Amino acid sequence: MNRKIPTLFAALAALAALAAPLAAAPKAEGGPALVIYAYDSFVSEWGPAGKVIPRFEAASGLKVTVISAGDAGQVLARAILEKADPQADLIVGIDNNLLARALEEKILEPYRSPNLGLVPRELRFDPSQAVTPMDYGYFAVVYDSQKLSDPPASLEDLASPRFRGKLILQDPRTSSPGLGFLLWTIAVYGEQWPRYWQRLRPSILTVTDGWDAAYGMFTAGEAPLVLSYTTSPAYHLEYEQSERYQAALFPEGHYLQVEGVGLLKGAKHP
Repeated sequence: MNRKIPTLFAALAALAALAAPLAAAPKAEGGPALVIYAYDSFVSEWGPAGKVIPRFEAASGLKVTVISAGDAGQVLARAILEKADPQADLIVGIDNNLLARALEEKILEPYRSPNLGLVPRELRFDPSQAVTPMDYGYFAVVYDSQKLSDPPASLEDLASPRFRGKLILQDPRTSSPGLGFLLWTIAVYGEQWPRYWQRLRPSILTVTDGWDAAYGMFTAGEAPLVLSYTTSPAYHLEYEQSERYQAALFPEGHYLQVEGVGLLKGAKHP
């Protein structure tokens, strides 16, 4: 499943808008005219790429190659390593938490989408217009209702002894959900967030590099709790007709993530 289930229109519109300055470029002979770096779940068989990209190609006349490069933090790290000689034209998955690093590294070419006015102002997270918003969602701890009859009621409850070894998280150094969860705890606990993580530590079964691996472990039954999104249950209901997986709603509120698409500076097909 794609982690936030972005609407097909939103993903297509973002890519199509960014294709505007690319569509007039000569097509590469014998190879792709456009290379996109994206995170794993975007590219997987259950992600949106399989539906979005063919429509994008038909609308733009461009041939596309989408390369999966791990979770969003890893995708960004790859683009940074290659910034002297970019190997992709577009990058998918830079969010409101990763944006500062992308701007600091100066890997993006500012571009104002003609469709930006369709995006609610509160979701336009990049005043420099280097990233066009594509989707949004709220982080949540998702639980397996067949294994947990009494899910965590709050972030603090998540750290209670009854959840010892039952939670799968993602690494904030490589994963945008992992970073988002870290920032969520900082927003709630302020300067006391390190103490919260000390209390939470016994609850953590493992920390994966990315969301894809974490959610795969969760659905395989290796743990009854995983960091994901409030929309994750909707996927299982829509595509599996199952209400087994549910999002635990916390009174502290849920941290917002907005993802976007950006043009890489110095791309081979500007």
